[in-house]
Amino acid sequence: MPLDLDLADPRFRIRDLEPTDEPSVLALFDAAEDWFTATTGQPAAPGDVQSLYYVLPEGAAFDDKAILVIESEGRIVGLIDAVLRHPTASTCSVGMFLLHPAHRRRGIGSRAVSLLLGELAARGHTEVVASVAEGLRPGRAFLTSLGFTFDLGAAGPSATANRNPGPGERAPVRARLHLPAGPR
Repeated sequence: MPLDLDLADPRFRIRDLEPTDEPSVLALFDAAEDWFTATTGQPAAPGDVQSLYYVLPEGAAFDDKAILVIESEGRIVGLIDAVLRHPTASTCSVGMFLLHPAHRRRGIGSRAVSLLLGELAARGHTEVVASVAEGLRPGRAFLTSLGFTFDLGAAGPSATANRNPGPGERAPVRARLHLPAGPR
């Protein structure tokens, strides 16, 4: 998903992940240990960066994988892992939305998601499916603030991803957001 979006703040931008970003993404993962521990039951490991490239929900195509970074003043402070056209041609599945703890609760995540949702609608997507680990209140509150609704009892997209779950991984809860029709 070639993307370079302006967050209306010259200090931030969203762009595609590049191979040279790996050390910076690993540093982000280390800083966001709270998210990894709450989600998988363990801290991030170097292999988690590489797995971003190949972990897909069942039936998804590699060409539809989008890994985006949120950059601030040349440093990666956030990451979005999404699969376009999954599970339907007009749906985008978001597997991870992660912000560095120092940048949380400052409106950056909401602005980033708003830009991304606008881009998805412009590309013909009508729905976004995201998941949050069961019991992860900040993640659930964030999705709720964006207008997502939760499917009671429904496992999220990562439940069928082509990877082994972590030893303390919590079951994901799926959330949905219907997008307004965008220009084509």
